[in-house]
Amino acid sequence: MTSTLIANIGELVTCDASLGDGSALGILRDAALVIDEGVVTWVGAATDAPAADEIVDAEGGCVVPGFVDSHTHLVFAGERSAEFAARMAGASYTGGGIATTVAATRAASTAQLRSAAARRFDEMTASGTTTLEAKSGYGLTVADEARLLELSGEFTAETTFLGAHVVPPEYVHNRGAYVDLVCGEMLAACAPHARWIDAFCDLGAFDADETRRVLRAGVAAGLMPRLHGNQLAHGSGALVAAEFDAASVDHCNHLLDSDIDALAAAGVAATLLPAADFCARTPYPDARRLLDAGITVALATDCNPGTSYVTSMPFVIALAVRELGMTPAEALWAATAGGAKALRRADVGTLSVGARADLVVLDAPSYVHLAYRPGSNPTAQVFRRGVRVSSGPR
Repeated sequence: MTSTLIANIGELVTCDASLGDGSALGILRDAALVIDEGVVTWVGAATDAPAADEIVDAEGGCVVPGFVDSHTHLVFAGERSAEFAARMAGASYTGGGIATTVAATRAASTAQLRSAAARRFDEMTASGTTTLEAKSGYGLTVADEARLLELSGEFTAETTFLGAHVVPPEYVHNRGAYVDLVCGEMLAACAPHARWIDAFCDLGAFDADETRRVLRAGVAAGLMPRLHGNQLAHGSGALVAAEFDAASVDHCNHLLDSDIDALAAAGVAATLLPAADFCARTPYPDARRLLDAGITVALATDCNPGTSYVTSMPFVIALAVRELGMTPAEALWAATAGGAKALRRADVGTLSVGARADLVVLDAPSYVHLAYRPGSNPTAQVFRRGVRVSSGPR
């Protein structure tokens, strides 16, 4: 394999507190790093850099770990712009629009779904995302859920079975039968294509007992639990996540002190999705309460057609700083190392020696520009496993 030296780095963010300035971001200045066989093999001062087969000039810019987007709904068909316009005119979000996407997704061909997902994946990559999670949940039949997971697996190993997204129209008068289907035949068809089991435990979706059934069945099938919870109203999602030692509970807009205590005690990450709150015009979660409790906070796009048709992690970072009360350093860590912890990954989200060589060269002197320039894309180059996969306007 050919080794590559990333040289002339003005500011290198490693997200390894044992490196550099000793902060959570582990920042080194006037730095360099070496990549070999898809992993980081050396990090240090530019003046001490070893020789390599190839050199990439960062031109004095900032280098950060590739973003880890730990909550997306990558594969779907259709769009819901009319629903968005209605919300902007004052309509509330209830989750009911999911059925619209389910109908469009069921009707789409596999080729159409793959093509649309590929476009979104390319957008994510261009803005610096190098690892992402992708959920099913827009098929809600045995065949369609399996199809969505197989397609998701073409883009990521972090695939999540979300048959318990909402109850589909054909089961609205027989919820128990649908939960039976999710826990039985649907799970059996989907488990071979999934790493995670998820459920939407919230108002208008699934209650605590239904969620427990789904998670229990998923765990028995060898899947690891994660959860949507406490988005639309206060409910049992966070407590159920803690009960099942879930990797993450996502949204967390409505939490009591008892919920926060339970998450902290169980070591469950809280994945915050501010782009969904921005697009749905709903209250933002309080990140400071979670951080002060010692809970790992992750940031993700929640890319979906109804409440967050967003593919940009830099935009999410900017929202987190502006609306969630996070510092630029906290937001960047949450979008990289935090996302990795929400996926229980130790190989991504940092630029330590031995980590996967996923990194972003910014067209900016500091990581602060990710929040300082909302709506822009300061990404100049993106590397996944040491291979350049995107180049920006520089």
